[in-house]
Amino acid sequence: MLGDIIAIISGFLLTWLGRPDFVVSRTPLFMIVLVPVYLVVASSVDAFDTRSLRDPVIAIKKSWYALAVTLALLVIAAFYLRSVQDFSRAMIGFGSAFAFALTGVARWLLIPRLPQIVGGNPFSIALIRDGMAPIPAGDFSITLTGFTLDSENHDPVMYDKLAMALSAMDRVVVACPPERRQAWARALRGANIQGEIDMPELAVLRPRGIGPDHAAPSLIVAIGPLNLVDRIIKRLFDIAVAGTALVLLAPVMAAIALWVRSDSPGPVLFEQIRIGRANRMFRMFKFRSMKTGDHSGHRSTARDDDRVTRCGRFIRRTSLDELPQLFNVLGGSMSIVGPRPHALGSRANDKLFWEVDDRYWDRHAAKPGLTGLAQIRGYRGATLFEDDLRNRVDADLEYLTDWTIWRDLKIIFLTVRVLWHRNAY
Repeated sequence: MLGDIIAIISGFLLTWLGRPDFVVSRTPLFMIVLVPVYLVVASSVDAFDTRSLRDPVIAIKKSWYALAVTLALLVIAAFYLRSVQDFSRAMIGFGSAFAFALTGVARWLLIPRLPQIVGGNPFSIALIRDGMAPIPAGDFSITLTGFTLDSENHDPVMYDKLAMALSAMDRVVVACPPERRQAWARALRGANIQGEIDMPELAVLRPRGIGPDHAAPSLIVAIGPLNLVDRIIKRLFDIAVAGTALVLLAPVMAAIALWVRSDSPGPVLFEQIRIGRANRMFRMFKFRSMKTGDHSGHRSTARDDDRVTRCGRFIRRTSLDELPQLFNVLGGSMSIVGPRPHALGSRANDKLFWEVDDRYWDRHAAKPGLTGLAQIRGYRGATLFEDDLRNRVDADLEYLTDWTIWRDLKIIFLTVRVLWHRNAY
């Protein structure tokens, strides 16, 4: 990033050599605006992503594309602000040409030398060795053992430990017996990290879509659904919405808390372990709506459930029991919009959710949400049949594939409309 900034500024300063009036013109203002806009655009197209910074050619293409988009945006803005005549077209043209050349040179020189610059491998790569699988060649930051999967074994506690071990990694490569590759692929799809399965037999075929280490090919089976800029945008959106909602709804939440406490003995809040992003477990908060809590979630709440209190029936029907999850959103374990989190013992047709649909773990590639695409489509409540879960998984995976901040806004609007109509009638 610093190399790109220096290259762009140097490109425009070089025009000063041929045009002494550079300093008194408005070209320096154009350059000052260009740099931050370029950084935003470059981040959005993954120009600083670890996957882009392993190959100088790919990295240069990304930076040139970002620079071209940035210049186009600024020229359009100047045109609509009727400021085109205030800038020297010659200076901007030559400065842009120099900037393209110098960013290309900077990346061509810097990227192959990243190990020397940072004093080692610039990317954190974990190797998971399942059983006695051969160790592939490669420069791995850590080697993890003791994690074993098969098609019948889905242990949430183990997934949580795996998420903790991989939290600071850029990539993970799994070396395992062939019969366990499918199970590892399922686990990695929801791990919010680039996950790869070591497959040495692919070395002869050299197919596309394999990991970058040609000496030890690995099949890429998972990448995080959101890039850095998208994650920042979504996080800022969550903080703004949750913070505003907590301020506006504070009197309502205080009244509900008093009602819950006076209606039946017990704590105001109900805490339950749920499965969150990267299959990591977290404590989710709700207003207590039942006399006794089922912390494992083995028993789903029925419509005529005798455990539900008088207060509980009202706050569950109006979804007001979900309001304390705004604190989960501020804490970072949840998002406003995303796949709804489930309890560890949740079942459909007396089967655990991951026994019903193999894609279940894929939905954990993003933070769970207060609401989601499945909820506005009516897939909520008890899961009596297996299709009740499959419909939710379909909607959650569609949300992850097609995410935009505008879709989050649409889902929030439709959630409010659904709640309004449901409670009005």
